[in-house]
Amino acid sequence: MSTAMAPDLTSKQRQILEYLRENAATKTYFKSRLIGQELGMTAKEVGSNITALQNSEYDVEIEKWGYSSSTTWKVDV
Repeated sequence: MSTAMAPDLTSKQRQILEYLRENAATKTYFKSRLIGQELGMTAKEVGSNITALQNSEYDVEIEKWGYSSSTTWKVDV
């Protein structure tokens, strides 16, 4: 499903989803803090918005993985 076909997502959720789709082919684990740096968001904004993506039916599987210096997400496309 493309982000254009996901009208129920906020602009931040669309940004995060597109970022994960673009980068998950070469990477599996993502830290909220680093996603936030790339997209101009705080780690907290990423965490709250990625949770909405985690509970939705998109072509990306997201699993909360770790909690060290920033929440880590395991992503599979």
